[in-house]
Amino acid sequence: MNLSRRHMITSLAALSSAAALPIPAWAMGKMNGEISGSVRKGIDEVSGAEIDLHIAKGNFTTGGRSGHAIAVNGTVPGPLIRLKEGQETLLNIHNMLEVDSSIHWHGLLLPFQFDGVPGISFPGIKPYGSFQVPLTPRQSGTYWWHSHSGLQEQSGLYGPIIIDPAGPDPVQYDREHIILLSEFTPMHPHQIMKRLKVAEGYFNRQKTTATDDFDLSAEERLMWGRMRMMPTDIADVSAPTYTYLINGHGPDDDLELPYRPGERVRLRIINGSAMTFFNVRLPGLPMTVVQADGQNVQPVEVDELQIGVAETYDVIVTPTADGVFALAAESMDRSGMAQATLTSLPGRKANFPVLRNPPLLTMTDMGMDHRNMGGMDHSKMNHGDTAGSPNGNAGAAATMDGDMDMSGMKMRDTSMLPPDVKVGPGLDMVAMNAQDRTGYPGLGLDDVPHRVLNYRMLKSLEIDHEKREPDREMELHLTGNMERYMWSFDGKKFSAVGDQPIRFGYNERARVKLVNDTMMAHPIHLHGVFFEVVNGQGHHQPKKHTVIVQPGSSATFDVTTDEPGDWAFHCHLLYHMHAGMMQTVSVAFPENS
Repeated sequence: MNLSRRHMITSLAALSSAAALPIPAWAMGKMNGEISGSVRKGIDEVSGAEIDLHIAKGNFTTGGRSGHAIAVNGTVPGPLIRLKEGQETLLNIHNMLEVDSSIHWHGLLLPFQFDGVPGISFPGIKPYGSFQVPLTPRQSGTYWWHSHSGLQEQSGLYGPIIIDPAGPDPVQYDREHIILLSEFTPMHPHQIMKRLKVAEGYFNRQKTTATDDFDLSAEERLMWGRMRMMPTDIADVSAPTYTYLINGHGPDDDLELPYRPGERVRLRIINGSAMTFFNVRLPGLPMTVVQADGQNVQPVEVDELQIGVAETYDVIVTPTADGVFALAAESMDRSGMAQATLTSLPGRKANFPVLRNPPLLTMTDMGMDHRNMGGMDHSKMNHGDTAGSPNGNAGAAATMDGDMDMSGMKMRDTSMLPPDVKVGPGLDMVAMNAQDRTGYPGLGLDDVPHRVLNYRMLKSLEIDHEKREPDREMELHLTGNMERYMWSFDGKKFSAVGDQPIRFGYNERARVKLVNDTMMAHPIHLHGVFFEVVNGQGHHQPKKHTVIVQPGSSATFDVTTDEPGDWAFHCHLLYHMHAGMMQTVSVAFPENS
């Protein structure tokens, strides 16, 4: 830490353009770094004092669909990197692409200059260049890695990390399986982004019609129509554009995960997708959650859990007899499912549940409670602010008896926003009564008949008696214009932030409230540190690196900024981040505090 931030970044520029280290024959085909034949599915394992990772392009096929992919060491997902807490390793990354690339070590504590975010913490890895990351893990648990360059993550540049603890593992298990959830599409990710910008509902195949069987009254249909919005606007991209994968395998691959009766089986569930929230369950087999985002939690038994993009959960299941169990990872909009079979009977496939009816957005997801509208100040709803309204309407109006005219509704009472929020075309809605919904299990899971995980059920395994009160509190708004596909923090896109990062002193203690002014759930990830979700558990607040902020609601975390450097802070929905929902968090070095 005696080096300055500028000196370290300058040194990294030289490293990233250094001569490439030796390249294996498979990585050098006729097309300069194109893999011969199809990219392999599945997860290899690499470990040891020195690990080589080769990034190359190829072709991926699943379920009769084939298309562009980016593989690492020849596979999608890339290899499992298995490390030991406290043991040194050297990661050699070789970029065989014709464009810049990078790898971010999601959830790992390490010096910022090795975090792997071009433009924030290092310059990226040039075509046919290499980069070295010396790493001595200071933690244990389940994590993952992925590209932070362009949209490469969508194409397959991701993989799992397991760090075994230096001492005894508090989680006892007999067998483990990685469950890495992701998506595949033959459509190039830049084409997806282009179509989202042209028409954000382009991929929505669940739009309401006059003859569908959605549980909507005529009045509700009229309201949604006047708002030019869909109550089924749950996911920006979903099936049939995507095939949902487990460890690179689509549903047609009949992926089997073996067990023996009576074993405690640890499932390390990682959501490595670009855009998909998954609802995970094994019908007939309870799951005991023992870890969240790599951090141990007090065991809690559930029947289903929703996992946001970039989150991880470790669960224990204990099948007591021979049989087969369907591991169903249903997309949140219920358009498709990733599948694997937990089995002691090889060759016998489980019966998978049918896709459930799509969930519908409600007034609560607008930041209002339609059952109790008393939290709204109707007198402010028609203030004539049309800035950013693509329909050119005068905003939402209210009549004397409190009924709302929803024509062109944008819910833009900007007087409720902090002065730091930039009002303009990138902000089409303001949550008028954003409530903390950390007790909410996720869209569509609040009325199922079984037990579903929520954040308030999570308690850290170890008690933290040293927890300090926050030195300061801050509020950040998650903002967007869905029709224009603009996403931002506080109404400002990352490209407009420039040299104005969110600044913290070294070892500062802060309470950060995230207010979601949009009607989509956002998984917000802070690089470099763990924060504690404020969920009512006091000295047992769970530590996480990613938190879901539900639509029209808020979530709060406490953070101690004891990792100096510049860190990315962003929505982990890939196309939201690419469209601007990203910021830089700058933590002062000790000598500058």
